[in-house]
Amino acid sequence: MANLGFGENGWGGLILSAALTTLLLSLAAMLVGAVAGSGVAAAKLSPRRPVRWLGDGYSVIFRGIPELLIIYLFYFGGSGLITQIGQMFGADGFIEVPPFLIGALAIGLISASYQAEVFRAARLALNSGEIEAAQAIGMPRWRVLQRIVLPQVVRYALPGLSNVWQMSLKDSALISVTGIVELMRASQVAAGSTRQYFTFYLIGGTCYLVLTVLSNTAFKKAEQRLGRAHQSRTAAHS
Repeated sequence: MANLGFGENGWGGLILSAALTTLLLSLAAMLVGAVAGSGVAAAKLSPRRPVRWLGDGYSVIFRGIPELLIIYLFYFGGSGLITQIGQMFGADGFIEVPPFLIGALAIGLISASYQAEVFRAARLALNSGEIEAAQAIGMPRWRVLQRIVLPQVVRYALPGLSNVWQMSLKDSALISVTGIVELMRASQVAAGSTRQYFTFYLIGGTCYLVLTVLSNTAFKKAEQRLGRAHQSRTAAHS
């Protein structure tokens, strides 16, 4: 058990640091996915057929190609493309893209294809009567979006986003192929160095479970808070 300590010969510090990296990477990917997913959802809901085709095409591509292949395309292909662009402007040598940036972008864009469906379903679940009533009294479009659409979309989307978050958290393990030391990579390094494979892979799995339980708790509390806020607004208007 000395190998699990935080001293000079212990692996505790590396595991803890890797868990933090996994959490930050997943949060960054979720943010990228929320931004891109909102745009894809808006495209899918567009009255214009070509725009809907673009949204559907995005979902088919990023949900149909294996996640690991997308990461390879972004990491190796992205670095190669940036290197070629840099050479056009006089740069020398190979330009490597930071693995964390690539990981957040790749997982985020994968996440966006799933978040888009969550946002689209949440938008379709809205009561159109509230929106029509707000428009009838002359409420500006941005105010309707701010006070009616967004709060309810978030409330309806939160359970689905919880599932997408769990997927992104697990997908972060794939970023170990780029060399970034997240939980999966740290578990591999510690297991290979100590030959205690069962112990350190079990520790890595336990860390993922802890992050999952904590995040589930946070999502449930957020759902309860939004539910109470909605009930308060409903009671105030009734």
